[in-house]
Amino acid sequence: MSWKEEVQKVADEFIYTNEDVNKGVKEFLREMDEGLSHSGSTLSQIPTYVTSVPNGTEKGLYLAVDLGGTNFRVCSIQLRGNTTFSLTQSKVAIPRELMVAKTSKELFSFLAKQIEVFLKTHHNDHFQAVVRRRRTMSISEGFREEEIFQLGFTFSFPVQQHGINRGTLIRWTKGFDIADAVGKDVCVLLQDEIDELHLPVRVAALVNDTVGTLMARSYTSPGKTGTLLGAIFGTGTNGAYVEKLKNITKLPAASGANYDDSTGEMIVNTEWGSFDNGLRVLPNTSYDEALDKESVNPGIQMFEKRVSGMFLGEILRRAMLALVKDPKVMLFKDEDSSSNDIHSTTNIAPDSPLFTQWGLDTSFLSIVAGDTSYGLKVIKQTLDKELGISAASTEDAEAVKVLAAAIGKRAARLSAVPIAGIVHKSGRLGKTSASASHAASKVKEHVQNLEVGEAAKTAAEGVQASAAPVVDLPPTGGVGNDEDDVVDIGVDGSLVEYYPGFEDYLREALREIPEIGAKGEKKIRIGIAKDGSGVGAALIALVAGPLTASPPVSPIREKK
Repeated sequence: MSWKEEVQKVADEFIYTNEDVNKGVKEFLREMDEGLSHSGSTLSQIPTYVTSVPNGTEKGLYLAVDLGGTNFRVCSIQLRGNTTFSLTQSKVAIPRELMVAKTSKELFSFLAKQIEVFLKTHHNDHFQAVVRRRRTMSISEGFREEEIFQLGFTFSFPVQQHGINRGTLIRWTKGFDIADAVGKDVCVLLQDEIDELHLPVRVAALVNDTVGTLMARSYTSPGKTGTLLGAIFGTGTNGAYVEKLKNITKLPAASGANYDDSTGEMIVNTEWGSFDNGLRVLPNTSYDEALDKESVNPGIQMFEKRVSGMFLGEILRRAMLALVKDPKVMLFKDEDSSSNDIHSTTNIAPDSPLFTQWGLDTSFLSIVAGDTSYGLKVIKQTLDKELGISAASTEDAEAVKVLAAAIGKRAARLSAVPIAGIVHKSGRLGKTSASASHAASKVKEHVQNLEVGEAAKTAAEGVQASAAPVVDLPPTGGVGNDEDDVVDIGVDGSLVEYYPGFEDYLREALREIPEIGAKGEKKIRIGIAKDGSGVGAALIALVAGPLTASPPVSPIREKK
C-alpha cells in the first residue's frame, strides 16, 4: 500500500454514511422525547418559558446585557417594526478581583453601575427626565410602565431556569469563582443592584444565546413564516427550537413559573452538544477516543466534540501526527531533495504545534478547504507559518487537504442530524401557512406594538439605523418555493459562516433522510442570524415584558 493510500485509509475512517445519518436522526428523536419527559436525560431539553417568536413588526426600545466571560456588554436596541433595528453598545472588561470576589454583591453592583453609565451616556434625556419626575411626584407613584426599560440578561454560565426571568446559578466557569452566588437567582441579584441605583430598568428575561439566535432570525427573516430553529455551529454547538407545549410533559403544572400558555408552544433549549454521550450511534475513531480521554470533560459533550470548532482542529492534528509517526508513511518526509517538487527537503520544527495538544486551530481547516491555488501554495504557506513545517511538498499539501476535508465533511453531515430530527418532529414540512406558522410565528397582539414612552423614543433618535445583519443561504435549487411551505432556520457560528461547503454537505445529508428527502430539503431556508445575545435578548425582553410587570418602584427621597 502506497503512503497516499495510507492517508486515504485514515480519511475513510471519517466517512459518515447515509445509513449512519438515518440512525443518528432516529436516536436524536428518541433522546428529544426522553428529554421532554424528565430531567437528567442526555439531551437536556430545557424549557425557556419563551412562548412566542417575533414576526418583524415589533417596535420599541429595549436593553440587553451579556455576561459571557471576561467582558460585560450593554446594548440598547431600537426595533423599527420593519425587520430592521438600530443597535448601540458598550463593552467593559470585568476586573479580575470581581471574578473571584467574596460576595456576589461586588460583581453585580459593578454590572448595575455599567448599566447606569450606559443610560447616562446614550439615553441621558430619558434617564434624567425620569429622575426629575420621580423626585417631584407623589409618594404613592412609581415608575410609569412606559418609562421602564425591559432588559434581556444573557448569562452564559450553567443555571437552572425556573421562569422567563428566574434562574439559579449551578456553578461558575470561565475563571469566575464567587461561592456566595451559587444557588442564588442571578436575575434577582442583578435587579437588586439596579434598584439600589434607582434605575428605570427591569430584568425581564434570562437569555440563552442560542434562543436569542432563533429570536433574532425570526425578527429579521423574510416572509411571514416564523422561525422554527436557532442553531450555533461555531466554537461550540447547540440548538433551540419551537416545541408544542403539550409535549413538554416534564414541565410542572404547578411550578409557579409565569408564562403565557395561550400560544400552545414554547421554545426549548436542547443543549444538543451532549447528544448521544453513550455513543450508541455517533462515529468514534481512535482520534475521537484519544481527544475525549485527554479532554477536561471526558465522556460528555460527545456530539460537540465531533462537530464544533473547538475540537475539529485537534482531531486533524492527531490524525496528521499519527501519520507522521508511521514509518511507512512519507508525510512531511523526503529521502532527498529530488523527491520534493520544490527541490528541498521538508522539516518539522522540534517545537511545532503539531506535537502539542490543541496546537492546531480549526480555522486551519477552513484555509485548507478553500485553497484552490496552483500547487496548493496557500496550504504550504500555512503549514510553515502555523505549524513550523517548512518546504512541504505538493503531495504533503494534498494529503493534508484530504484529511481536513474528511473531518470537515463529517462535521457538516453530523450537523444535519439534529436539524432533520427537529424539522421532522415539528411536522412543518408540507403544511400550509396557517398551521406551519401557528401561534409561535407571531407575538400576541398586545405585545407586538409595545413601545417605551415618548421620552424613550426621543432618546433613541439620532442612533444610526442599520439593516439587520441577515444573509439568507438559499436552498438547493432555491427558487420557486411557496412561502407557505418554507421551514425557516437561523444559524450562527464560524463553521456555518466560513467553512467552505459546510452547508452543501449538510444539505446533502438532509436529502438522504427519507422524512426530509430532496423535496423537503428545498423547503428548508437557512439564514445567518447574528448577535443572539444582543438583538435576540432584546426580543425576548419584549415578549417577557407583560409577564414580568411589577408594582411601581417607590420614589426617590431627597437626602436630608
